[in-house]
Amino acid sequence: MTITPDTLMTLEAYAKVRKSSAPEFIAHRKLRTVRLGEHVSVQFEDETTIRRQIQEMLHIEKIFEEDGIRSEIDAYLPLVPDGSNWKATMLIEYTEVHERKRELARLIGVEDRMFVEVEGHARVYAIADEDLERETDEKTSAVHFLRFEFDDAARAAVRAGAQVKLGCDHTNYPAMTVIAPETLASLAGDLGA
Repeated sequence: MTITPDTLMTLEAYAKVRKSSAPEFIAHRKLRTVRLGEHVSVQFEDETTIRRQIQEMLHIEKIFEEDGIRSEIDAYLPLVPDGSNWKATMLIEYTEVHERKRELARLIGVEDRMFVEVEGHARVYAIADEDLERETDEKTSAVHFLRFEFDDAARAAVRAGAQVKLGCDHTNYPAMTVIAPETLASLAGDLGA
């Protein structure tokens, strides 16, 4: 299934289910989020998360004309995995303003040092921010969009239950974690044969 204007709810229909469907969506988002160290979270996107994002944008902006709806779809659809990859939103989170400013300056290039390591396979480094440049000479952005592209063997290994780690080998943010089995089960569904 893909996201088209015909498959989206009208503003009225979405407004009726927005609050009642929030707990289920939050649980889905939480299942697909991996914390990496204290200050980075990676939210793996899928059709469900992107569909909700589009519906939210249409709701908030009160967009109901077809051109506007199509524009929102075109903006977000590239974030839906297409069978050979995982796509994710990476958030760098520091609550204190001065610390955030200092750390974002120290983390320039961090998005290119993010990787996924499937047991028995070489690391797959993120292809970051394909839509637009998100950092300057002074600092990186607190939000990055990542794509992890897998070869056939790595995809098969993930689907067969291989352990997978998410990591970062940036000098100023070295971290690695094993992706939890329930999260990995959800992510494996993004990978085609």
